[in-house]
Amino acid sequence: MKRIVAFLSLFFFLVVPAGYTFGFATSDQDCSKCHSLNVADATELFKDFQGVKVLEVRQSPLKGLWEVDIDAGGRKHVLYVDYSKKFFMQGALITLKEKRNFTQERQEELNKIILSKDDLSRIPIGDALLMGNKEAKHKIIVFSDPD
Repeated sequence: MKRIVAFLSLFFFLVVPAGYTFGFATSDQDCSKCHSLNVADATELFKDFQGVKVLEVRQSPLKGLWEVDIDAGGRKHVLYVDYSKKFFMQGALITLKEKRNFTQERQEELNKIILSKDDLSRIPIGDALLMGNKEAKHKIIVFSDPD
């Protein structure tokens, strides 16, 4: 047995090039050059998840994962898919040192609502509670959730 171990050690020392990592990335290697995921690929991965629509795919701040933005039931979420495309996870991606929550930042960006004047004109206010002058030049619309 010792001879086999010694032979294999010598074989790898002499034959295997220095820096070879057997499929594991070294710290200076850019794995995104060999691995890819686009919206169509991600849509195929999530096809069995009812009501999930893939919106966008990008590299995550963590090597080896893609950040996948989805819409599920009208709500936008951030998921992470690994480079093997075998696993996905949902949860907060936070740096240890700075305590920066990348997932929360992206979630807030995804669910930000920006309305233009044209959008405001489409809001039905016929049954709304009116306070002040109906003909006022500027109007404020307040949305409230009774719960």
